[in-house]
Amino acid sequence: MAKQPITLIGGGLVGALLAQQLAQRGFAVEVYEKYADPRFTGFSGGRSINLALAERGLQALRTAGLADDVLRHAVMMRGRMVHSRDGSTSLQRYGVDDSEVIWSVSRGTLNTLLLDAAEAAGAQIHFGQSPHDIDFDRQQMLVTDAAGATRSVPFGMLIGADGAGSGVRAAMNAHAPLGERVESLGHGYKELEIPPTDELSAAVTLGKGASGQFAIEPHALHIWPRGGYMCIALPNTEGSFTVTLFLPNEGSSPSFAGLPDATTAAAFFREDFPGLLPLIPKFAEDYDGHPVGTLSTLYLDRWHLDGRALLIGDAAHAIVPFHGQGMNCGFEDTVVLTDLLAEAPNDSADVFAEFQRIRQPDANAIATMALENYVEMRDSVADAHYLAKRELGVLLAERAPEHYMARYRMVTFTHLPYAYALERGRVQDALLDDLLHESNNVASVDLDAAVSLLKARLPPLPPLRHG
Repeated sequence: MAKQPITLIGGGLVGALLAQQLAQRGFAVEVYEKYADPRFTGFSGGRSINLALAERGLQALRTAGLADDVLRHAVMMRGRMVHSRDGSTSLQRYGVDDSEVIWSVSRGTLNTLLLDAAEAAGAQIHFGQSPHDIDFDRQQMLVTDAAGATRSVPFGMLIGADGAGSGVRAAMNAHAPLGERVESLGHGYKELEIPPTDELSAAVTLGKGASGQFAIEPHALHIWPRGGYMCIALPNTEGSFTVTLFLPNEGSSPSFAGLPDATTAAAFFREDFPGLLPLIPKFAEDYDGHPVGTLSTLYLDRWHLDGRALLIGDAAHAIVPFHGQGMNCGFEDTVVLTDLLAEAPNDSADVFAEFQRIRQPDANAIATMALENYVEMRDSVADAHYLAKRELGVLLAERAPEHYMARYRMVTFTHLPYAYALERGRVQDALLDDLLHESNNVASVDLDAAVSLLKARLPPLPPLRHG
C-alpha cells in the first residue's frame, strides 16, 4: 500500500529537518513556507537568539546524516563564563570535560543546511506560500503566494511545524479546542552584537580571554548575571558574539519600559555592565533598531486532530530559551515522529496519539526546567549556596557516577527523558540541601556518608545513551 502523502506547514528548523527525515523514509512530502527562501533573501536579525546545539539535537542530526556538516559551522562552548559586577570572571563547566560541551550555531546557517538536505532527499518546498482557511472536514486549504494569487490545495496528513505563532494550531483550535494556555514570562529580550576584534576601536582593552578575532573567550556562553535580569553572549564562527539583554517588560527597575531608547539604555549599561558596553560599538544602532522580543510558554492539552493534523516543535510546546533546549526538543520530536510514521505509515490517528503520549510529558518537563534555568542564570550562578551545591554535586558524581548526575548534564548530554531528569533532579537537589545543612562549607561534608545516603535514597541511573 502506498504511503499517505504528507503536507507540512513551516520550513524553519524543525519543519526542514522533519521533511528531510520523512523524505528519506520514502514519504511524499510537500512543505509550504510563508516566507521567501532565506537562502536567497537572507535572514533578518534582531529576534534570533543564538542557538545552542546539544546532544539531543545532535543525535537527530546524526540520524539525518547532517551532524558533521553542522558542526563545521559551530563554535564549541565548554561552560558558562560568569562576569561579576567587579569585572572578575569564572568558568562553570557544563560537563566533566570537552566530551560534554554545547555548540553555538547560527540559525540562518543551520536552516540553510537543513533546507538543502530536505530538497536533496526529495521533499518539495514551496516558499512565499501562506496557507490559510484550513478546512479539516474537506481536507483542503487555501494558499496565497507573494503576488496575491490564491489557490486551493488538498491535503491528507497535515503537520504544523510553523512555530510558536502557528497558523495550523489556530485553525485546529477553531475546529476543536486544544486546551491552549499561553503563560507570558513578563520579561523580554533585545539583541546586540560584539563584533570581531578588527572592528573594535584600538582604545578598547580586551579581556584576558580574547583569542584571535574574538574579543572575549570564544569557547563559552558568557553571562552577566545581575539578579532579576542579565546579559548573555554566544560566539559566532566569524568572530562576533550575539549579545542578548533580558529584562522585565514593565514595572520594576530596570525594565524595557524604563529604557525606551539607546541613550537611557547606555547609561544603564555603564552602571551595570561597564565592561561590556565598550565591546558593542554599534550599541545605539542595535538597541534602537532591534525590537523587544517576547518570552512565553505554550501549553496544549491536545496536539492533534485525530489522524488529520498534528502539531510539532514550537507549534505544540514553545518554551522560553533559558535551557537552550527549544530547538533540541523540537529536533528530538522529529526523530520520534518519523520512527512512528515509518512503522505505521497509514495509521496516522494512532501515530499522532502515540506521539503525544510519548512527548507531551517531556515537553512539559523541559518547559518547567527552562523557566527555572532563567532564575539560575540571572541570579544563582553568583550565589554562594548554589555554588556549594554545585561543588558537592561534582564530588558525588566523581565518587558515585552510577547514582549521581547533575540535572543539567542529564538534560544536555544524555537522551534520558526530560520528565525523568526533572524528577531525579529535584530529589538530588533536596539531598544536596540535606547534606549541606544550610551551610556553604563543602569540606565539612563526610563524603563517604554522603555517598551511602545517596545510594540509599536513589536507585542507579538508567543506562545512559550518548552520541
